[in-house]
Amino acid sequence: MSADGVTFGQAISKARKGLGLSQKELAARVMKEEGGGSISPQYLNDIEHDRRSPTSGHLIRQFSGILNIPEDYLYALAGRLPDDLRPDASTPEKVVKAFANFRKTLKE
Repeated sequence: MSADGVTFGQAISKARKGLGLSQKELAARVMKEEGGGSISPQYLNDIEHDRRSPTSGHLIRQFSGILNIPEDYLYALAGRLPDDLRPDASTPEKVVKAFANFRKTLKE
């Protein structure tokens, strides 16, 4: 959830409606990472109603590209770190410093 109370699902729903897409149309455009076709309209409905969260960065990136929502914003709403910022890719000191800078920026 963002500082203004928007959830991941609400952001997806608002952007989808803004583009004039139905849940069925958007679901058909969002592809599963495993190559198993598109996500189901029911899964999208569950995401939009905050009953489920996106299961991978792959889905977040697709929602970002299709709906023109900044990827980092969606990662924040989903409560996830982008793959390139995973803590195991850095030292604990760098992670602590990065979060301190992030907090400082958000408070400005």
